[in-house]
Amino acid sequence: MDRWRLCNDAPGDPRPLVLIADTAHGPRIEAVSAAGAAAGARRGMMLADARTLCPQIVTAPSDPAGDLDFLERLAVWALRWGPWSAMDPPDGLLVDVTAVPHLFGGEAKLLEDVHTAFAARRLAVRAAIAPTAGAAWALAHFGSGRAILNPPALAENYMQARLADLPVAALRLDEDVVGVLRRLGLKRIGDLTTIQKEGGGRDAIQRRFRNRRSPAANPLIRLDQLLGRVPEPLLPVVPQQMPLVQRRLMEPIRHRPLLDQVLRDLALDMVRELEGRAEGARRLELGLWRVDGEVVQRRLEFAAATRDAEHICRLFAARLDDVDAGFGIEMVRLRASWAEPLALEQSDFEAAAERHGTSLSTCIDRLTVRLGARAVRRPVPFASHIPERAQRWQPPLEPEKTSQELLDFHGRPLKILENPERIAVLYATPDGYPRRFRWRGGVHEVARVEGPERIAPEWWRERGSARLRDYYRIEDDAGRRFWIYRLGIVGDGRGGAPDWYLQGLCA
Repeated sequence: MDRWRLCNDAPGDPRPLVLIADTAHGPRIEAVSAAGAAAGARRGMMLADARTLCPQIVTAPSDPAGDLDFLERLAVWALRWGPWSAMDPPDGLLVDVTAVPHLFGGEAKLLEDVHTAFAARRLAVRAAIAPTAGAAWALAHFGSGRAILNPPALAENYMQARLADLPVAALRLDEDVVGVLRRLGLKRIGDLTTIQKEGGGRDAIQRRFRNRRSPAANPLIRLDQLLGRVPEPLLPVVPQQMPLVQRRLMEPIRHRPLLDQVLRDLALDMVRELEGRAEGARRLELGLWRVDGEVVQRRLEFAAATRDAEHICRLFAARLDDVDAGFGIEMVRLRASWAEPLALEQSDFEAAAERHGTSLSTCIDRLTVRLGARAVRRPVPFASHIPERAQRWQPPLEPEKTSQELLDFHGRPLKILENPERIAVLYATPDGYPRRFRWRGGVHEVARVEGPERIAPEWWRERGSARLRDYYRIEDDAGRRFWIYRLGIVGDGRGGAPDWYLQGLCA
């Protein structure tokens, strides 16, 4: 709500205001002003219900993406109070203040500085300091707004006593879980800790919520995090300064040669910027601001980190042929939204270029621009017994992502069909060798057979009814070789008669 008022220059609006979002059942309230809360509106209430309480209520559309962006910038700004901070959407921040309060004169003065800084930004804030993130969140939302929890040696007992009177909603639980706890008579955190101490109390609660995997759906996990019994992983916000260069032109340009010259100057500036950071660009975004206010954007992704200005200009040249300058372009901006470490090298020597793979990456970039972002891929082995899963496709210069040693496969045909094709097979006995098979309208007499190679289904990935495979290398009377398999065996209890498929062509 504060962000909406700042964006709309209405800091002292006395009207009952709510921010709404469209849902399948109608508009729902996402944020409420102080006047709206006094009129009876609440977050999560349907707008129709709120209008019955206050017909004069004023509405405005909510902006979740803008709120998240504002919260992220606020988390970076909050690093003034600690070494790292994390977001707690939709409206919370967590700041690590370990060994920091003495720099402000103590915990109380640190909280006072927090309130002063937020007030200067015309933002309302409730803050608390506690040993765990869960305890600080509970005190900030349901405490006095300036609470400090500094436990002595017996931390758990002290924290239980201080937090016992807070409602169970202070455990950061889902609304349906809070409703279940209230129906069970557990309305305060103290009620939950008391029932745990009784014989079998914790087991009873655990059985009630045993199917709940999320911490926000399991009160025992949240209580353990609140008291510091189990750790709570948090994702800190790490500010990234993206290299950016731009040109504000004295006169709008409309012709392509002038645009190419500006782009060349920006590419050289970007190379110097990246060189000072010992980085190379993996993604570059070019923005062209026209006189009429329209912005034309083009983006490039490179196979490997680069600082080659000529290479950048050459690739962008293929993306600017369809640019409509309109009445002229007055500003050009180049930003590296993805950069990787790239050490200095003697790029003037061709040997150095080949040794570091620069020539290969340049070729791949040109192919990608001409053919498309997903047209250039390379196959890499994948640890799977199933032949059609034994390889995957990934970008050409990306390292192979494997967490285990690849399986030692038997020899495989040079050509494997993307999808096995079903065939009709004649054999003497259900478990015997194939004698004849029909594939794509032709009948093949089997002259030689090698096998079977039995491959069991991957039980961790497939259903329990999946059938095993018996693979055969066969040669027909014309000397052509095939790789076929029988899906299932007679009497395995997982279907009827086995099916036969052709999956590969052997050399």
